[in-house]
This record gives sequence, structure tokens and C-alpha cells, in this order.
Amino acid sequence: MQLSSPEYLLRLLKHLINHQNEVRQIHSILLTKGHLLFDPNSPPLSIWKPTLLYNTLIRAHLNFGQNHKTLHLFTRMLAHNAPPNAHTFPSLIKAATFSLPPSGTSLHGQIVRRGVLCDSFIQTSLLSMYSQLGDLLNARKVFDEISRPRVVEYNAMLDAFSRNGDLGSAVLFINRMSNRDVVSWTSVISGFSRSGLFREAIQFFREMIVHADVTTGLVKPNEATYVSVLSSCANLNEGGAFGLGKQIHGYIIRNEEALTVSTGTALVDLYGKKGYLKDAMKLFDQMVVRGVCTWNAMIFSFADNGREIQALDMFEKMRREGFLPNGITLLAVLSACARAKLVQIGLELFQAMWSEFQVLPIMEHYGCVVDLLGKAGLLGEAVEFIKSMPFDPDASVWGALLGACKIQGAIELGNEVGFKLFNFQPQTCGQYVTLSHINAGLQRWGPAADVRKALKMSGIRKVPASSWIDPM
Repeated sequence: MQLSSPEYLLRLLKHLINHQNEVRQIHSILLTKGHLLFDPNSPPLSIWKPTLLYNTLIRAHLNFGQNHKTLHLFTRMLAHNAPPNAHTFPSLIKAATFSLPPSGTSLHGQIVRRGVLCDSFIQTSLLSMYSQLGDLLNARKVFDEISRPRVVEYNAMLDAFSRNGDLGSAVLFINRMSNRDVVSWTSVISGFSRSGLFREAIQFFREMIVHADVTTGLVKPNEATYVSVLSSCANLNEGGAFGLGKQIHGYIIRNEEALTVSTGTALVDLYGKKGYLKDAMKLFDQMVVRGVCTWNAMIFSFADNGREIQALDMFEKMRREGFLPNGITLLAVLSACARAKLVQIGLELFQAMWSEFQVLPIMEHYGCVVDLLGKAGLLGEAVEFIKSMPFDPDASVWGALLGACKIQGAIELGNEVGFKLFNFQPQTCGQYVTLSHINAGLQRWGPAADVRKALKMSGIRKVPASSWIDPM
């Protein structure tokens, strides 16, 4: 076999498909030798070689995360008259889903014209694409055109409903399914959790574990199932949520050989969010393998429970053990610095985010620094810091400054910031109440009453406070 033959280059391309430089070199040779040109007069056995070569190149560039290049290869494929086949489109659909702007609709038209819409991989890819784009109407149209949908197509449609918050349809849909797997159940549980319907997520998990699918051994909860339901328990601010989480922990112990990194992290997060730091730390120490996410959960647990110094110590221990902090880690540590009023440490950490950790600060990090400066009484520095931001501050940043104004009794600045917030969140009662308290705290009863009146006229109702005892 000649080294420059299309057969050899195709084999080499498949072998080196994850090596970007080598793929680029092979692509150049293919162009130079004219192997990517479709010749209808070629022998029958070689007529599809340009298509096979393009399909492999498209798949390679998708693996490299080069969505634009992937789609450009398709235009070159059409220009060179190489006919796409069913193997061409799944990679293209994925690239089109995450390209800007999304171009999946035009690909759908190409699929119909090429007569490959019946391919199961293409159908599932289209369902996933419309799910990601939030286009439930077209997702449902694709599903309804599938003559004999399998579990994988049902799951893709379930994911579309769950991902886009149509949980009522998701529940009706899963109840219609004659065959369900763990992905089916987990899609609905994750959908409830993602939508903030934590009680419903827990209830659906309970239905799952007593359902015949599970009791007969056909389905077994997996890592994603546990993470979703434990996250719901951790975030459910109702009495009994921690008890439910402990029950699920017991279920995991009885039914799983060992904790995975994700499940263990979710348990650490649960115990930490509910204030049981000894249990969270015990779980953390018992984990044989930890990820950055596990360290993050433990640092947040300390920071959120008034143990800021322990949070910083955990951060240093994490670095000593060779884990590279990410944006979430730094958010946790900055929050700890803000609560403990450790201004110098917090500012140095913020300055080191890019230079030392290669993490680009986002809005939440800037909000933490504003909170840090504000709580320390450095309101002027906080205002100057906001002015120096590389993008316009959002409601979270102004909210941090407003909270600091309340603590420091800064009336004029508080009123200025409060009215800025009204433009961001006109239907949120928090800034009205805070602004009223700022004025009332210094006996400025007139302005305080004006803010209360504005809250009443807006039609927003303050959510009443509540409390509960969470049983162990």
C-alpha cells in the first residue's frame, strides 16, 4: 500500500484522530494529492473514499472542540461534491448545537434532502440539539416522526422536557414508557432539581426505588441519580430535609460498594450545608479518591458555617496536596475572607487568580471583593473597585454594596445603590426592605416610609419568615 494512497491516509487519520498537529498534516497531504475531490468516474469500491475521509476529519475537529472548523469542513465537502452519508451528520449536529449562532436548523434540512432522517443516531442527535436549544416544539416533531422509538430516543425526549423545565410533560412521558432505564428516571429527578423543585425531586426518587423497575433489579440508581437527589436534600430549606438526606446516605451504603468522587462530594455538601461539619469532615477523610469538587464542598462548608479560618486552612492543604484551585474554589475562599473581614488576604488572592491559578475572574468573584471591602467598612474602595471592573456590574455586585451600606449606616450611598438595584430587579422585595432599614436605622422615617410605600405600590409581597426543627 502506497504511503500517499487514500486508503493508507484514512487508516493513519483514524489512528491519530486525537492528535491535532498530525491531523492537520494529514489534511494537508489529502488536499495536495486531491484525495478529497469526488470523482463520479472512480471505480465503485473507491467512490466513497472522499466521504469517509471528510467524515473522519469532521469527527477529529469536533473532538478538538473546533465547532466552526467542523462546520467549515462540511461546506468544503459539499463544494468538492463528496456526498454526505448518515455517518456525516451526528458530529455536525453536535458542532452546530454549540456554534454561535446555532446552525442546526439548516443541517436538519440537509438531512431531509439526503434521505438519512431515519437513521437512529441522527434522530437522537437532533433531539439532543433541539433540547439544548430549548426548542421543545421541534424536538417533539422529530420524536413523533420516529416510527419505533427505542429507550435512547425516549430518553432524549425526556431530557428535552426536563432540561427546559416542562416537568409535567416529563412525568407524563416517563409514565407512558413501557421500558425505562436509569437514565430515564435520572432525567426527571435532575430536571426537578435543576428547576429548584427539590421536594419533587426527592419524591420522584422515592417513587423510583419502590418501583418494579428497581425492585426487580432491572434498574439501579447510578452516580448521577444520587448526586441529583442529594443536591435536592442539601438545598431544600424545609424541616426533615436533612433526615431525608441521611436516609439516602444509608441507602447508598447498603447498595453501593464504595463512594464515587461525585457521590461522596454530594454527601459532604449535604452535611456541610446543614451545619454538620464533623460528619462532613469525617466523610471527606474517608474518601479514598477526592476531586477538586470535593475540596470545594469542604471549603464552602467551613465558610458557610462561620469557620472561615478553617476554610482558608483547607484551601492551603488542598494546594499542598497538588490540587489546582478552580473558579469555584476561589469563590469559596473569597467568601470566607469577606465574612472574616480578611481584606489583605482576600485582595491578594483576587490578584493571584489569573497570574497564579490561570482563573479569569467572573462577576461572582468581583461581587465577593465588593462584599469583602464593604463589610470591612471600605465603602469608598468598594465603589472605586466597581468602577474599575472590565464589565458592567450586575445586581449581585450592587446588592453586595447595598448590604455593606446597611451594615455601615451609609445613607446617601445606600439610597443611590438601592435605586440602581430597582432597575435590575424591580420585582424583588429584598432591596426595598434593605433600603427601608438603612433609613429607619438612622431615624430617617420619611425616606423609610417612602420606600415601604414604593414596595406596596409595586405589588410585591414580602415572603414571611419561618423556622423549623430539623430532626436527625
